[in-house]
Amino acid sequence: MDEMRLLREEALYCSHGDTVHYLEPAKIFTSCSGSWLYDAAGTPYLDVQMWYSAVNFGYGNERLNNALKRQLDTLPQLASQYLHREKIELAALLCKAAEKRWRARGRVHFNVGGSQAVEDSLKLVRNSSGGKGLMFAFEGGYHGRTLGASAITSSFRYRRRYGHFDRAQFIPFPYCFRCPYQKKRDSCDLFCAGQFARLFETEYYGVWDAKAGEAEYAAFYVESIQGTGGYVPPPPGYFPRLKKILEDHGILLVDDEIQMGFYRTGKLWGLENFGVAPDVVVFGKAMTNGLNPLAGIWAREDLINPEVFPCGSTHSTFASNPLGTAVALETMRMLEESDYESSVREKGAYFLEGLRDLRSRHPVIGDVDGVGLALRAEICAPDGFTPDRALLDRIVDEGIRGEIDLDGKKYGLVLDVGGYYKNVITFAPSLHITREEINLALRLLEEIMLRVGA
Repeated sequence: MDEMRLLREEALYCSHGDTVHYLEPAKIFTSCSGSWLYDAAGTPYLDVQMWYSAVNFGYGNERLNNALKRQLDTLPQLASQYLHREKIELAALLCKAAEKRWRARGRVHFNVGGSQAVEDSLKLVRNSSGGKGLMFAFEGGYHGRTLGASAITSSFRYRRRYGHFDRAQFIPFPYCFRCPYQKKRDSCDLFCAGQFARLFETEYYGVWDAKAGEAEYAAFYVESIQGTGGYVPPPPGYFPRLKKILEDHGILLVDDEIQMGFYRTGKLWGLENFGVAPDVVVFGKAMTNGLNPLAGIWAREDLINPEVFPCGSTHSTFASNPLGTAVALETMRMLEESDYESSVREKGAYFLEGLRDLRSRHPVIGDVDGVGLALRAEICAPDGFTPDRALLDRIVDEGIRGEIDLDGKKYGLVLDVGGYYKNVITFAPSLHITREEINLALRLLEEIMLRVGA
């Protein structure tokens, strides 16, 4: 492969609007398998972020690949206004899973990508609320970069160049390591939830008309564990308290599971870990293991039945495409046949313990935390708290170079950057990662930290 020629052509002909070059020159990969990526020289890169949690079940998963190949030979294409078996059976499995967990009947609506599914959910909640366009969302939350999704994503930079439109009211996430109220986790009595409840005490706080018994806001969009915000888990009890406030004021809870769904946290849906039921779930990414774009929403029957959300309410040419639904159906069957809950929790606890051991030797790791195999390590100054983005950049760059010598072999380590200050390593390894690979990831990370002077 003429790598330099490809890089020159990429610089000339490819939009950089959806590109992040963590290293110059950028790395070009040529193959993948399991938890590994390989460059043209055959150097193995252990990937512990797996395409932002899109490849939960490993690169080149034979079972899921074969499902795609079978569909290619039978019904590879079909306009979304027509029916096919895989769509119907997939929707049924998703709805039965939701009914089992939340005792609520519902329906599924498919689309192509996560942002498009978020857009569909916005239509759904605006429709069910009589056209209310205002939403709550969390500081640090990420829901996509289409216009509607940008409005409920907390980063202004995703909206700045495109004019003004309704945006969410952003509520502080219960980020205990960097509490926005400077409280302590063990004594705060969920002060942040109390501050949200305060908004409904009087009409003069701008969200609630007590005389009419009506909120100006249609829904609260949440990630059970913040994704791009740095894989921040909430403290116990937070979500039940938030759900009660929303129910008391007629506001829907929309659960964005695009990064945390499909057992990333040890549960099919991340919100299951916190004991509350959503009104709407948005899902995507790992449902097809990154093989073919497919996303969707599940919503309660009263919100999405054909009488209230009729034909033509939203549409995409490639929604419920047969290749995507065939792989997703196989994914759901695979999840039902194996105990992912136990294996993910066991591997996650083992990985987290290794990160804690690493922190004990490296004060620049200010915080480690996680649920299942959604883990975080916050990189800080030597005081263990001040964010150090520059140090994390050096760590990520060193990993992607592919020049780490260990046991007489050269490796790379693929890491992802997240967090409010871009100083958090967000770990989303394959759910099939082995203990040996976890041990290797920890050794590689420590070697990198020593190399960059951490």
